[in-house]
Amino acid sequence: MEVLEAKAHLRYARISPRKVKIVLDLIRNQDVDKAFAILKFTPKAACGYLLKLLKSCVANAEQKNMDVSRLYISECHVSPGPILKRIRPRAQGRAYRVEKKTSHVTLILREKE
Repeated sequence: MEVLEAKAHLRYARISPRKVKIVLDLIRNQDVDKAFAILKFTPKAACGYLLKLLKSCVANAEQKNMDVSRLYISECHVSPGPILKRIRPRAQGRAYRVEKKTSHVTLILREKE
């Protein structure tokens, strides 16, 4: 029997992968309803991005005629995207590099057996 799954990707999010990973560890292997509650009430910058991504993934699951009440987050991971390099002026004409990191996030939902 083939296992149905729904995927959603978030590319080039302007947030560090390290910050996203903290929140992903909270919602991994959770039911979709519980994951929505965790994301809604956790005061982290990544929660806004992940809430929107989770809604998209649930919509993808509905398109595949999956039972939304039985969905859980089976896989979620983040990988670094391209780094935007900027300069910060410093004393005596020097310049320090500022690296603005980006993230690629993947979310996969499956139905419980």
